[in-house]
Amino acid sequence: MPLRRSVVRLLLAVCLVAGVATQAFAQLGRVSGIIKSEDGQALKGATITAENPNIGQSLTATTDDKGRFIMLGLRGGNWRFIAQAPGFSPDGGQMNVRMGAPNPPVTFILKKSGVANFGPLGGITGKDLQDGIDRADRALAAQRWDEAIGTYRDLLARSEALSVLHLQIATAQRGKKDYDAAIAAYGELLKADPDNGKAHVGIAETHIERGDRPAAEAALLKAAQSASAPREVLFTLADLRLNAADTTEAAKWFQKASERDPFWGKPIYKLGLCALKSGDTAGAATLMARVIAVDPESPEAALARVSLESLKK
Repeated sequence: MPLRRSVVRLLLAVCLVAGVATQAFAQLGRVSGIIKSEDGQALKGATITAENPNIGQSLTATTDDKGRFIMLGLRGGNWRFIAQAPGFSPDGGQMNVRMGAPNPPVTFILKKSGVANFGPLGGITGKDLQDGIDRADRALAAQRWDEAIGTYRDLLARSEALSVLHLQIATAQRGKKDYDAAIAAYGELLKADPDNGKAHVGIAETHIERGDRPAAEAALLKAAQSASAPREVLFTLADLRLNAADTTEAAKWFQKASERDPFWGKPIYKLGLCALKSGDTAGAATLMARVIAVDPESPEAALARVSLESLKK
């Protein structure tokens, strides 16, 4: 099944393999496919990058002499893919990866580079794109908000495939305290990528910054109703309820966040805290041990170890 076109973040993808617990690795998602040229020839040595910005995980693979690749260890959720090969324009798309069940094979067709055939980035060269992003990022870091916004928008005007840059535009608008503009920028990204967790959470954070917690919770509740609601949406909603001392409701949403990504220790740790607040020390100990088992290198695992030691006293 061919991948549908979506937001592609070519030069911002990081070629890192995220760590997963060895004993759970086989239960994670598996995606395979083939990369070919437009004339049907298999492309050996092409690279495929998979990125899930909602969980901060990125993986890469290389094709064999028949253009085939296999990627193992993907957590469930929406992943963005980009295929590249020397002399060809990149091709990208996204798919919802399932864990513990077969995912359909994917095919990328790469076109030769050239003036008449630019691929998804609409004719922006890699150097131009990187230079533009670097300029905008430097301006953003220096709090030159208008300069950053202008540079990001210039890149967007040259290629709609860079719609993920609306996140940086929203960050700059929040820096200016132009909250309506920030929410509008997040909304532009959601038009292209409706399940972008960073955009949904960003809208909620913007409402909180302007002092409107009810609007933040309403935005998260609306996003959480989607069957494919990102884990960050569910977690942030749970955290709001926990901060409001509604432990029961918070635990419900932390549980949903954990179900969305069973190998994410953060919501499991918060479930342990909810159990402690409710006086269920045995349940809290079980949850803390689970954090350590499924996400042993996380900050939450370190906190869970401290909690377990404290519970033993």
